[in-house]
Amino acid sequence: MAETVDELTITYEDGGIETVKELDKKVLTKGAWATIMYRYQEWNRAKEEYGADKYTIRRYQKRNGEYQQKSKFNISSTDQAKAIIAALEEWIAE
Repeated sequence: MAETVDELTITYEDGGIETVKELDKKVLTKGAWATIMYRYQEWNRAKEEYGADKYTIRRYQKRNGEYQQKSKFNISSTDQAKAIIAALEEWIAE
């Protein structure tokens, strides 16, 4: 596991294929608890290509010098991401 926030990733390789390709990450909070939002793509074995962009928010807790994932929220589509953005913008504007 990672010792620093910068080392955290969701990239995953299986059988020599990068099945989860991390495209970008934004660190939302650091410290004993870290929150990171990732943009990624998953490998589609049937089509032999990467799918559409996906998004996930992960929470990590640092224990014994290493970060361990404690929770995650997967944003299932671009439409859902836009709905989350719209709700946040509305609440922040109030």
